[in-house]
Amino acid sequence: MTNCSRRRFMQTALAATAAPLILTSRARAASAREFRLGVITPAGHSWNNAALAFGEALKKETGGRLSVTVFHSGQLGNEPAMMQQLQTGALDMGWIQAAELGSRVNSVAAINAPYLVRSTASVAKLVRTPQALKLLDALPRETGTVGLGWGITGMRVVFATRDINTPDDLKGLKLRINPTPVYRDFYQFFGAAPTPIPTPAVFDAMTNGQVDGLEADIEFSWNQRFDKVSKTLLPMNALFMPFAPLVSGRVWKGLDAKDKELIRGLVGQALDAQIDSIVTTEQGLIEKLKQTPITFKSDAGYDPQPAIAAFDQVWLPKAPQIADLRKVGATL
Repeated sequence: MTNCSRRRFMQTALAATAAPLILTSRARAASAREFRLGVITPAGHSWNNAALAFGEALKKETGGRLSVTVFHSGQLGNEPAMMQQLQTGALDMGWIQAAELGSRVNSVAAINAPYLVRSTASVAKLVRTPQALKLLDALPRETGTVGLGWGITGMRVVFATRDINTPDDLKGLKLRINPTPVYRDFYQFFGAAPTPIPTPAVFDAMTNGQVDGLEADIEFSWNQRFDKVSKTLLPMNALFMPFAPLVSGRVWKGLDAKDKELIRGLVGQALDAQIDSIVTTEQGLIEKLKQTPITFKSDAGYDPQPAIAAFDQVWLPKAPQIADLRKVGATL
C-alpha cells in the first residue's frame, strides 16, 4: 500500500469512527432543554428551595443536558396566569397550590377539606398516601397538566388583632383567607367575614383595621412577622395548604420515558425533603413566636364535629373523595 493510499485509508477509518460520536453529540444537543419553573412563594421559602434543589439535581444527573430556571415570587404571574401558560406549553413547570387546582377540579379540592388530620406531622403522612396522590390523576384530563406529587405547609392558624379563644370567636371577624371555595365555606360556618386582600397588603390592612385577622401557616406568618400586628394566635388544627409540582401536558408528551422517570424521581426526592423540613422546623418557629408579645391560645376541648358535618353536607356531593381522606387521616 502506497503512502497516499495509507493516508486515505486512515482518514476514512477515522471519519467512520468519529461519525457515531458526532451523531451522538448532535442528538444529545438536540435533546438538551432548560425548563422554566414558576412558583408564587418568595426566595427563601421552602417551596422555592425545593424547586431549586430539584433543578440542581436534574442538572447534575443529566450532565447539564436538562436544567431548570426557577422564577419565584410570582415573576411569571399569579397562579391562574401560570396555569394558563402550562396549558398552552408556554410554561414548562409550575408548583401550584391545591387551592388553585381545587377551584378548577372539585375532586382535587378534597385535599383542602377541614379536619382531615389535626397536626403537621399527620399532614406529612397524609399527602404521601395513595388516596391523596390519586387526586392528581384528574389533572391531565381537566387541566392539561401532569401532577408529580404533593408538598406541604404546616397546619394553618388564625392571627387576630383582638382576643379570640375558640373558633366560635371568629364570628363577625373580618378575616383574610386564601380565596378558595373550601376555605370560604369553612370560615363562613363560624360566622367570619372572609375579606379578600392581596397577600402583600395584609400587614398594612391589619395595622389600619381594614381586616381583623388572617389565617396562614406558621412558616409564612413568621417570615412576614404578622405577630407584630396581632394580639392573639389561635391554632385551628383544621386546614393545611399543599402544593403540587405540575408539568405542562404538552411538554410532558414530548419527553422520553427515561427523562420522565428521572424527573418524577427527583421531584419526589425534593418533595420528601421539603415535607420533612416543615415538620422539623415548624416547632422551632412556634417557639420563636412564643417569645413575642402575641398570646397563644389552644383548641383543646373544642368539638369540631358540627363544623365537619356542615362542611361535608355541602362538599361531599361535589368531592366524595373527602370521605376516603377522612378515613385515612383518622389512622395517622
